Amino acid sequence: MLPIILCSILAIAIVIERAWSLSANRIVPRYAVGQVWTWIKNSELDSTRMRELRLSSPLGQVLAAGLLHARQGRAQMQDAIAHSASVVIHELERYLSTLGTIAAITPLLGLLGTVIGMIRVFTEIMIQGTGNASALAGGISEALITTAAGLCVAIPSYACHRYFIRKVDSLVLALEQESAKLVDALDRMHLDNGPVDLGDLKSPTEEQAA
Repeated sequence: MLPIILCSILAIAIVIERAWSLSANRIVPRYAVGQVWTWIKNSELDSTRMRELRLSSPLGQVLAAGLLHARQGRAQMQDAIAHSASVVIHELERYLSTLGTIAAITPLLGLLGTVIGMIRVFTEIMIQGTGNASALAGGISEALITTAAGLCVAIPSYACHRYFIRKVDSLVLALEQESAKLVDALDRMHLDNGPVDLGDLKSPTEEQAA
């Protein structure tokens, strides 16, 4: 029972942490792209704004990566966004594999406890015989408690794991859609008005050269 109890505590901690961390407003703020676009149109996008954007949210981190490569063309911007998004997705999926592992192993731990308990029951039968039926029934029911406990931990853990996987998928889709909006807007602005003025921003390559 002790490993099952420890697994249940860990599962509860992961569920609480992920429920807080995977809030849509924290990952994909509704007005992030609009704020960036306002900065660009008003020529207010500088290194300070970029740092603020990068630290504001995972979406801001992705948008900042794309903006740093905006002068290098649409393809480079998309590549930078994809690379940054892969880092963000890795963070979104943190602890979910652990939660899935808990859902998979707790029934096995419960079954192991039941098997050990049944071995003890049959050992007692060998020693004392089958004269005390109530004692044998009590021993068998006690052995089955671990299986029930393992299932009680595994079922909610599996359900939460599937829920968070689905939520991460929806958040990733939202990240892609929001970043695509910025790329398309910059592309249209470039076609209509020429190169976009991004102030004193420098790409990582330019910073290294400097």
